[in-house]
Amino acid sequence: MYIDRYQEYLQLIPDKIRRCEETDRRVVLAYASNLDVLVRWNCENFNRFLAEYLKEEPSFREGDEIASEEDLARILSYFVIHGLGGEVDIVSRKVIDVLTEYFDVEYGLGGTCAQGAAALGSMGIPVLVHITDCSGDVIRQMSGIRIETVKHGRRAPVETCVSGKDALCHFIVQFTKDDVIRVFGKEYKVGLSNRLIMGYDTVHKILPVEEEFLVYCEKNARDVCSYDISGFNAVTDHRIMQERLERLTVHYKSVKENNPDCRIYFESAHFINNEIREYTYQTLAEVIDIMGMNEEELIDLTRTQGCSVNRDSLESILKGLEELIEVYPVHGFVVHSKDYALYFGKDMPGTDIEQGLTLGNLVSGTRARTGRYGSVSDCRETLKLELSRTGLAFAKELESYHSAYKVVLVPSRYMEKPATTIGLGDSFVAGMQICFL
Repeated sequence: MYIDRYQEYLQLIPDKIRRCEETDRRVVLAYASNLDVLVRWNCENFNRFLAEYLKEEPSFREGDEIASEEDLARILSYFVIHGLGGEVDIVSRKVIDVLTEYFDVEYGLGGTCAQGAAALGSMGIPVLVHITDCSGDVIRQMSGIRIETVKHGRRAPVETCVSGKDALCHFIVQFTKDDVIRVFGKEYKVGLSNRLIMGYDTVHKILPVEEEFLVYCEKNARDVCSYDISGFNAVTDHRIMQERLERLTVHYKSVKENNPDCRIYFESAHFINNEIREYTYQTLAEVIDIMGMNEEELIDLTRTQGCSVNRDSLESILKGLEELIEVYPVHGFVVHSKDYALYFGKDMPGTDIEQGLTLGNLVSGTRARTGRYGSVSDCRETLKLELSRTGLAFAKELESYHSAYKVVLVPSRYMEKPATTIGLGDSFVAGMQICFL
């Protein structure tokens, strides 16, 4: 029977913050950051846009890029109608022009590590971060909270690292459940609130990683509690990815050699190129501890292995994870969704995985509820939300499941229509790291 321990775990955070301050131990988050351009969703405006620019049936294929208004209409309508999340590249300025013609926009912080750092920093938890976009627009949104990076071989407040370069823009369209989309005379009801990310930058195609950051982490590995890595998904050139991973795998081994207790956590994402994804997963599986992903990424990844996962069936989800852990022999997998968070893998002595899943859900749920990175007080308010019925049903079903692997499931605090769906996975990953402090 599932026992709600959200409040119990939340009460541990002040002591964890104190230990970080006394010992200099840190959560490390790396590598990519950008400026999110949040497109304010307006269903009627979207239908007007489709009436003007949709010339063929909604569709999306791997490798598709958005080079025209017609591409935008075809691809975005496909994601909206099916309630899907994902990432696609914008390769033409005119696409941006038409987006800002039909929709208002606002600006936010982008990148899993940057958003994760902001989420933890807003709770008072000090973190160390590697970012790729140090523009004033990005740094301003990470200032005033407990976020540091590496400068001249030492930890330094992120505010001291403004580059003066233009921001790297990623456009995000967040659409809403139950909206009605009109396509060639037919009406489609949106089945799930979700978002499409459309990047307009070339920097993350090469994913620059600062050598001094790697050297600092290797020399100070004893102070690294956990190392959350992400940002690989925009790379499409195999040679570039090979170069990055050759250096990084040596780096991770060095960190682990100097601190065997450090947990390396890789958060997946929607990869532009599936061959690059497979190469990245196979390579990283040899050196990381945990691979995290959302439901959609789980379904997509298992499909490439010839296994079809039904998100509404816990048995199907666990079967899919059994397949994946044979292909990618990591210590364990974490799956997070609007209804639950789940760990599947080997036991991790000394680590309270349930605590990580619970606090991941809570930090993510607080952002969903408020639309911003929340404080500890904000998280306490989120406890008033009910637990997901689907998550509770899955937890009940898990009681009769038997496996050689350790399985832990925590129901989410649920809301039907969140204030935002942007950054929820990144916030979950941030909260998950708290169990390693």
